[in-house]
Amino acid sequence: MSHLDQRDIVHWADGAPLTGEPHGWADVTNPATGEVTGRVALASEADAAAVIAAAARAARAWGTTSLARRTQVLFAFRELLNARKDELAAIITSEHGKVHSDAMGEIARGLEVVEFACGMSHLLKGGHSEEASTGVDVHSKRVPLGVVGIISPFNFPAMVPMWFFPIAIAAGNTVVLKPSEKDPSAAGWIAALWQEAGLPDGVFNVLHGDKTAVDALLTSPDVQAISFVGSTPIAEYVYETASRHGKRVQALGGAKNHMVVLPDADLDLAADSAVNAGYGSAGERCMAISVLVAVDPIGDELVARVADRTRTLLIGDGARGSDEREADMGPLVTRAHRDRVSSFIDSGEAAGAKVVVDGRDVAARGGEGGFWLGPTLFDDVTPDMDIYREEIFGPVLSVVRAASYEEAVALVNANQYGNGTAVFTNDGGAARRFEADVEVGMIGVNVPVPVPVAYYSFGGWKRSLFGDTHAHGTEGVHFFTRGKVVTTRWIDPANRPEGGLELGFPRND
Repeated sequence: MSHLDQRDIVHWADGAPLTGEPHGWADVTNPATGEVTGRVALASEADAAAVIAAAARAARAWGTTSLARRTQVLFAFRELLNARKDELAAIITSEHGKVHSDAMGEIARGLEVVEFACGMSHLLKGGHSEEASTGVDVHSKRVPLGVVGIISPFNFPAMVPMWFFPIAIAAGNTVVLKPSEKDPSAAGWIAALWQEAGLPDGVFNVLHGDKTAVDALLTSPDVQAISFVGSTPIAEYVYETASRHGKRVQALGGAKNHMVVLPDADLDLAADSAVNAGYGSAGERCMAISVLVAVDPIGDELVARVADRTRTLLIGDGARGSDEREADMGPLVTRAHRDRVSSFIDSGEAAGAKVVVDGRDVAARGGEGGFWLGPTLFDDVTPDMDIYREEIFGPVLSVVRAASYEEAVALVNANQYGNGTAVFTNDGGAARRFEADVEVGMIGVNVPVPVPVAYYSFGGWKRSLFGDTHAHGTEGVHFFTRGKVVTTRWIDPANRPEGGLELGFPRND
């Protein structure tokens, strides 16, 4: 496809596309075919300044818009998104590669946060204390920050931004979203939907690009807060840079999530869950299960059941439109990422891990140029191997054998990440102990991917989170607002106190 035939994906500011003067373009591909389907603008410093300025101009008016009006717009957005979610899912599949049903599931989880934000006025209430001191009242309020930046990854081009922007907008902030340049079209589609819902121009803006765009958000004096999801090295950079420039930051990083299977567990449920959580979205999830910890003596049986299920998976183009069975798993997002994940399989085999199911020679139903890699299952993995230590971010599931519950928990806690973990057991006492013992932010009991519902908060511990505040839920509301406390005294003209000077510190009486 020539550049003349391509779609040009540009920024969105002040309620309209902003062509600007990019310092370059990046190809956007369909991962199932390898075909270049468009190109996305890489923002120059001038482009970034223009988009941020649009958000800054709109901040005052939106921040003083009534809660009733904000809620009406949020409800309208929710209804439009729900009615047209199939459209958005098709965009996600065409640029990310995940199968259509998985893209629909992503949107459904994002919609949960939109629905939470629709009722958020309750959490924006302050408090009031009358006669805190004689004739003195005190009240508190939560107020918006102003302009906030959201930097989102390629793996969830709709859901991850929706962890943040519905809450930010409901709280009265304006938003600049910087999506991944690998699958940028969803952001522009969402921006146009906000406009259709009645959101004023400049409240939701999209800035495309690479490090130039990111650094502009991290350093601009107009941007008050940064929400980020991505790899741990970049999360650390975002946190340090934005904090140094006076911003509040929530930077969610990488993961190496363990699923511990105890001897009393339902092994069919555990095997189904391991396959679903290990290979869903081609393993490109920060909450994917990448380590399956089999506690003696059920290791051989569990591996056999997981392997049997893995071999049945259909790998192919995730787009709908035929009468054929939908693929279970699509391609990886780019050729470079596919090659990187494949190199980890080579490394694991060379290190002595047993390749039970090999995804390198997959026969995929899709274009020959697609970025294909099948699900891979390793057994006899040890903690010194690269495939155990590194976040692979692909369809590679490693089985580690543990002699006891204590050894399994020690594995989880020794890891540098603390994003998510799960335990499979039919023993309530063991599950309760596991909850207390593991040093991880999100825990599943017979639930392999413990992403909390929107009114709880999402986020891990250790090197999976930089900052103190998790995404969505009450913590998200607090992140996108500041507290003010007002102390008031009105003099009653019928009972005016005597005046006088008093230089001592004020006392309550």
